[in-house]
Amino acid sequence: MPLPAELAARARDVLAGRVEPVPARDAATVVLLREGPEVYLLRRKSTMAFAAGAYVFPGGSVDERDADQAVAWAGPSPAEWGAVFKASERLARALVCAAVRETFEESGVLLAGPGPGSVVADTTGDDWEADRLALIDRSLAFADFLARRGLVLRSDLLKPWAHWITPEIERKRFDTRFFAAVLPDGQRTRDVGGEADQVVWQRPAEAVELARQGEIFLMPPTHRTLTELAACDSVGDVLATPREIVRIMPRAVEIEGEMRLVVAP
Repeated sequence: MPLPAELAARARDVLAGRVEPVPARDAATVVLLREGPEVYLLRRKSTMAFAAGAYVFPGGSVDERDADQAVAWAGPSPAEWGAVFKASERLARALVCAAVRETFEESGVLLAGPGPGSVVADTTGDDWEADRLALIDRSLAFADFLARRGLVLRSDLLKPWAHWITPEIERKRFDTRFFAAVLPDGQRTRDVGGEADQVVWQRPAEAVELARQGEIFLMPPTHRTLTELAACDSVGDVLATPREIVRIMPRAVEIEGEMRLVVAP
């Protein structure tokens, strides 16, 4: 991927040691699926400082309170998630909580239920919307939100998918774990605004083709994930796909005088 002039100049400065890379913030993102299979994508507003105009999955930075041990939990433990993502138990807890919280904030879908074998059937209504907005502005902690509603986080509804780190040349960087999850029965996504100006359900192969034609913009992690999902014929196939979580951080290299971003493996 060729780099635009401004980013290419910064890449040369970083590679030469003239500029220190900024730290990457821990983050989580969720590939929300429904039968087709189709994925839920949001287009980030053109005014956003990071990935403006890109089509992305729901997700965002870890909130310090996401590591709260008071969160009611069902499914694989934080220790088990830590083993999968090569993270501490505390960080793994925060990543899973961030994944569920951000999915609710950005789609209205909540991967939680009254008990370990149930899921909330409907998250529409003024009271749910008030809670969603309070989570977004951080006036409500995720643990308190669940406790007040008597809900249990369902970590078993998440599948680990990938681990991407923003290249060192970027001014904003994220250390992001990717999850996959199926839209629960009875729930539906809605256009909730915020950082996105458009949402869509799209077949993975169609999204990749639209990107190839220049109709939409996909960042490398999203493009790679959609390409992988395009090989699956159903949601069941996605969930059955074995995944080895390997950290991927694209890097800038100069090829014949042009700065390019290389993605490996």
